[in-house]
Amino acid sequence: MRIVLVALAIVLFLILFLPLYFILWIVGKFNPHAKTAASQAIVRNAFRFTLFCAGTKITVLGRENVPKDEAVLYAANHRGFADIPVGYITLPTLTGFVAKKEIKKVPIFSWWMKNLNCLFLDRDDMKEGLKTILTGVEYMKNGYSIFIMPEGTRNRGDELDLLPFKEGSFKMAEKSGCAIIPVAISNSAAVFEKQIPWVKPAHVIIHYGCPIYPDSLSKEEKKHLGVTVRDNIIETLKTDADLV
Repeated sequence: MRIVLVALAIVLFLILFLPLYFILWIVGKFNPHAKTAASQAIVRNAFRFTLFCAGTKITVLGRENVPKDEAVLYAANHRGFADIPVGYITLPTLTGFVAKKEIKKVPIFSWWMKNLNCLFLDRDDMKEGLKTILTGVEYMKNGYSIFIMPEGTRNRGDELDLLPFKEGSFKMAEKSGCAIIPVAISNSAAVFEKQIPWVKPAHVIIHYGCPIYPDSLSKEEKKHLGVTVRDNIIETLKTDADLV
């Protein structure tokens, strides 16, 4: 039953808010920041309603760790489809997600993503991948945060056995000088992935860690930035395990 409610919530959003999208598209011609802020507010509420339909309870920890006056690079583990909506309704800054290029072909959904300064990454084309990174750097220099999931795909193994983090994912922080915020998401797979195709009530924990500034790290830590961030997230997942 919940899967039907979630599907209806998504369809209703895509249809009912389509006129607003076109209005914001026009607004963006004159005030891009207002377009992005309004789009994120709309998408956040749509995700909040969708998670309500799914019966998802969310506990947010460490949001006070995120600097409010600068762009950051959020780096999170990836367990389920719920990760993105849980992230969006708890983010304290204007933020675009990095998604795989295939999602760019999905009409309406990808339109809203573009409004949110989301990036579509081609993992098979290094040249295009570099362009995406440079676009992300420009966004961050203009005050917009970026959210990445450096595992590159959903981890279907043990919750604490994260896939290796792709080091290239952190180039945006290195090139922009922005802080990296490790984000540990616990139990998101319980919403959908653990019992596909059914949606079940679940308690998801999202924990924003303390900022990591690449320039403050040792040469060795900076060389293996992905390992440093991954280890940080694993330790947080261990700490939060009893809260689920």
